[in-house]
Amino acid sequence: MTLRARILGAAAGGGLPQWNCGCDNCALARRGDIPAQTQSSLAVSADGAAWAVLNASPDIRDQLARTPELHPTGLREIPLRAVLVTNGDIDHIAGLLTLREMQPFTLFATPQIHEVLRANPVFDALNDSVVERVRISLEQPFDLLPGLTATLFAVPGKVPLYMEGEEVQTDMMGEQTVGVLLDSYKTLTVFIPGCAHLSDGLRARIAGADTVFFDGTLWQDDEMIRAGLGRKTGARMGHMSMSGPDGSIAAFDGMDIGRKVFIHMNNTNPVLRPDSPERARAEAAGWMIGQDGMEIP
Repeated sequence: MTLRARILGAAAGGGLPQWNCGCDNCALARRGDIPAQTQSSLAVSADGAAWAVLNASPDIRDQLARTPELHPTGLREIPLRAVLVTNGDIDHIAGLLTLREMQPFTLFATPQIHEVLRANPVFDALNDSVVERVRISLEQPFDLLPGLTATLFAVPGKVPLYMEGEEVQTDMMGEQTVGVLLDSYKTLTVFIPGCAHLSDGLRARIAGADTVFFDGTLWQDDEMIRAGLGRKTGARMGHMSMSGPDGSIAAFDGMDIGRKVFIHMNNTNPVLRPDSPERARAEAAGWMIGQDGMEIP
């Protein structure tokens, strides 16, 4: 058997359309002219029976409802066995509150991310007698599911917005932002929904992977500024852009990777429009543009 990976949500925080945004992409999505996308999450399974969700987005209720493989199989029996979160961003942890219905599953995260959850009493709604919280150290393989081993590794990033101080380091290396290496029957899949830059060490880590799901937040660094929707660049938010000499398309060029899939795309990103020249450029470079419901066998 090989890993099954289904994108539950392909958009960055806020989704597409974002509730308070009237940008071109959001207007097109509201009219149904381009596909709407929910917030970033990936479901994985090695046997098609037991599933794990990587990052619990605020949209997880609707995401699970649209995924038959994750529907209940009995009164309180579900295929969801585990949730793994890669950082403490709201769009990656808020969905945990939807999963508070006294339903057993294992919550995996680094010790630092678990401390973020512990510090906010609202997450006590995940009753410890039902939800097992497991602390995972970096570089230590563990069984995420039967037949599926996972390893967490540091990627350049920053703390969540609500934890920022006066000075913000956007390329921190540690437990606050991690990627996930999934090994299932020698099929290697890498999940990196947030990344500030592709370091030499990270390039070596992902080289040879069968599939890489990678941060596709913005097409260009000043995209939100140009659109009149913010004052921050992608770099300031801890995300490398797709385009440009320092972008991910250029950084991945020539790497030995089976499939490259962009995920976690901001509502302003032009690649979300199927007929955009930016999307054509990304696809010509060998990239797939993730979308809700897309499955990579």
